[in-house]
Formats: sequence, structure tokens, C-alpha cells
Amino acid sequence: MGHLKFGVLAKYRNVITYSLSPYEQNPFAGYFKKGIPNMWRRFKGQVFRVTPPFIMAYLVYSYGVTENTRIKRKDTSLYANDE
Repeated sequence: MGHLKFGVLAKYRNVITYSLSPYEQNPFAGYFKKGIPNMWRRFKGQVFRVTPPFIMAYLVYSYGVTENTRIKRKDTSLYANDE
């Protein structure tokens, strides 16, 4: 391998590679025709798998906050006879 330059490891025969210039590519090709329906399909497939844990977590959190404020509240009947 002493005769090859750095980065050129081997030669391939009968291999054809094609490339397209970045200036010739259309990055939003098929966005409205294929992209949005595909995104909607993926959303519908995952929404019932992801949403229930978030709803349960929110309900547990809100219950914990309301219960904490209820427990921390002072009972006014204990202080009725104070002067």
C-alpha cells in the first residue's frame, strides 16, 4: 500500500456512481402530496399510545396539588376562642 495516496484505498471496476448537485435538488418535492398525509397517518397511529399516560400524569399532578393545598389550610375552628 505504499504506492497509494492517503484516502485512496482501492479502485473499483464497473461501479457507477451518480450524484446530483445541491442546487438542482428540490428539498420540498412531494411535501404537500406525500408528507402531510404521512405525518397525519403517523400521528393517528401513535396518539392513543402517547396521550393516555400524559392525561393520567396530569390528573395525578393536579390531584396532588389540590390535596396539598387542602391539607396545608388552617382550620379556623381551632382558633375561634383566641384573643
